[in-house]
Amino acid sequence: MARRRFFVPEVRRGTAELTGPDAEHLVRVLRAAPGQIYELSDNRDVYVAEIETARKSVVAFRVIEKFDPPPASVQVTLIAALIKFDSLEWLIEKATELGISTIQPVEAARSERGLAQAAAKRLARWERIALEASQQSRRARLPRIEAPVRLVKTLQPDANVRLLLDESSTAPPILSCLPQARLPADRVALLLGPEGGWTDQEREEAIASDWVSCSLSHTILRAETAGIAATAIIQAAWRS
Repeated sequence: MARRRFFVPEVRRGTAELTGPDAEHLVRVLRAAPGQIYELSDNRDVYVAEIETARKSVVAFRVIEKFDPPPASVQVTLIAALIKFDSLEWLIEKATELGISTIQPVEAARSERGLAQAAAKRLARWERIALEASQQSRRARLPRIEAPVRLVKTLQPDANVRLLLDESSTAPPILSCLPQARLPADRVALLLGPEGGWTDQEREEAIASDWVSCSLSHTILRAETAGIAATAIIQAAWRS
């Protein structure tokens, strides 16, 4: 059985600490005790560490071994129009499990009114969801969850592959839009629309900014389903 992995603020001089809810979970739920072995990440490197002391609010570790860095992999940014928060939080959790690098929420023309203003208060919750999903999926590094912005500010991302997820019946299948030569150093951006879909103006502005319109299915997918499906396809394509 794989060891549980936790993220710590830092590893310093071969020691690390967990505090707050994560420490309480270790002590109360996992029955943490001195001598038990876990894996730790400081959001850069991964370590094997042994518990030295375990109290209700603090668990202290001694590092035993540092793992080799994980192999380089494609960096995927999901630029996702704001949708209902229960669906968006599910999307954040599953995209994190699939290895997304960055999630950038955006306000699109058809985003539900009030979501952008309310979203600013949700950022800490979304980061917590991403943290828990990262620990569960044994990621080495956390994804970045950015503060919401307007769509126009995201149309020129640092990505050499830009894919506009489009429900239009004329959009070609996503697999036909991928580059033939795929390298670990590639950076892929996925642009995901709201429940109501893209407006013609948004679609035109994206295409003018070198986004390639593509489709995931002959059926219309829910926004969160499309985001998860596209992320999985990209990760699988770059590993093949």
